[in-house]
Amino acid sequence: MKVSTKTRYALRLMLQLALDYGKNVSMLGDIAKREGLSEKYLSLIVIPLRANKLINSVRGAKGGYFLTKPPSEITVKDIFESTDGAICTVDCNKSGKKCEKVGNCITKEVWIKLDETIKNTMENISLQDLVDLYNKKNKTQINYEI
Repeated sequence: MKVSTKTRYALRLMLQLALDYGKNVSMLGDIAKREGLSEKYLSLIVIPLRANKLINSVRGAKGGYFLTKPPSEITVKDIFESTDGAICTVDCNKSGKKCEKVGNCITKEVWIKLDETIKNTMENISLQDLVDLYNKKNKTQINYEI
């Protein structure tokens, strides 16, 4: 299983929104600069995140994006499924397609177990966990922002 660029960038975007949670709305341009990402690409990523009610926006000169709930209530799985869909390592696990080995496929059990492990891991990592890790790693750096 390979995580898409869209999902990787979405997680970085969501981390930035989590770092700003409860303060102000965040403008995509500012997030793009902080993360070294394309603002245009981020503008495409916010669409599924908003559709899945993980973020919302305020229009206007002082507008921007914000999390719809606390970072502790948003998981990596929520973000992944918003941008990439269901977590699935092999097509036969998610599609209704039946192959000729469906009745006696032993390897399918491996893929099901792997999917469940990935889902459980992603469900157990919240944005707050990432904020805490970020703060711990950047504790010694001085922030000169005003």
